[in-house]
Amino acid sequence: MADWPAVPLLINLGGSLLGFAATLTLIPAFKDRFLAARLFGEDLNKASRRPVPEAQGVISGAVFLIILFCFIPVPFLRCFVEEQCAAFPHDEFVELIGSLLAICCMIFLGFADDVLNLRWRHKLLLPTMASLPLLMVYFTSFGNTTIVVPKPFRVLLGMHLDLGILYYVYMGMLAVFCTNAINILAGINGIEAGQSLVIAASIIVFNVVELNGDYRDDHIFSLYFMIPFFFTTLGLFYHNWYPSRVFVGDTFCYFAGMTFAVVGILGHFSKTMLLFFIPQVLNFLYSLPQLFHVIPCPRHRLPRLNPSTGMLEMSYSKFKTKSLSALGTYILKAVKILHIVDVRSGTDEDGEYTECNNMTLINFVIKLIGPTHERNLTLLLLLIQVLGSTIAFSIRYQLVRLFYDV
Repeated sequence: MADWPAVPLLINLGGSLLGFAATLTLIPAFKDRFLAARLFGEDLNKASRRPVPEAQGVISGAVFLIILFCFIPVPFLRCFVEEQCAAFPHDEFVELIGSLLAICCMIFLGFADDVLNLRWRHKLLLPTMASLPLLMVYFTSFGNTTIVVPKPFRVLLGMHLDLGILYYVYMGMLAVFCTNAINILAGINGIEAGQSLVIAASIIVFNVVELNGDYRDDHIFSLYFMIPFFFTTLGLFYHNWYPSRVFVGDTFCYFAGMTFAVVGILGHFSKTMLLFFIPQVLNFLYSLPQLFHVIPCPRHRLPRLNPSTGMLEMSYSKFKTKSLSALGTYILKAVKILHIVDVRSGTDEDGEYTECNNMTLINFVIKLIGPTHERNLTLLLLLIQVLGSTIAFSIRYQLVRLFYDV
């Protein structure tokens, strides 16, 4: 087993620490510029509606890119000395450049979303377009579309199954999911950056554990991205924590999601990475009726502040009962029976309206524990994220034996 590339990793860590300091410094330094450019919003969960700078993910994303642009030559330093380099590793170089291109595109498109306030259909299209360089890198560097079939299905499908173009569809959908999964679990101070920090830390731990395995180079590649991402996000998280001085914006959600997709796809651990998204998957499944407009979905589904108590309560979607489709009516009855959604029928004097809480994990947690302070709610959701990562590691290193030979 070859030694770990200690020097590149240490240089990467040093640059990441500088990136942390830069992010901490640049965000307040650029605050007035964002306000002057009218890139600000109001914190709807606060009594005072002071303007808060938005789209600050563009700063942490820019610092991240600068770190990795400067880092590009470092993994290939041995090739500057001819005696130590038999042949330049072009595939590794293409992976690095292609990954940076995909992330850079996603930051640009995310910032465009923050400025232009794009529609939801565009939010699905943008990650798809930005993932194309990533898919091309995978095609030219690997091109392997064969998967190992889980044990229960090997009688029908055999040991291996070549998915062909469906594998590229899966990777494209993975990029779309990662970017939007962060985006729809949002709305309270610190939650977007906080959940990304926990996921990044989980991936870093997984990479370090696997450095002695058979796919060492893939996990080193992942660490090159995850370490700078963790520290630049930590700087953003400091300013976004309650009470938030800045908002991260869609820019950060897209940037974070694409970074996770890059390391998951080119690091060849996309299934494991999805395990670290357990809370996001649950939030997505819970939100499906509203995301597909089977149940009416307001533009903002964040919890509602009760000014008299200072606590956050569930927010509701209100609609005419007769406006629901047959499928919507069936779903509403089912979730009411299961007690996973608070449904209020016959509201208003004429009784024509129905209300149900907005279907997000944040509102569901409030439903379980009752009205709570925003800071405590964020802490609880981050604890759920940590619990999700703990479950993910248990599945990856224990339960996986039921499905694969490890």
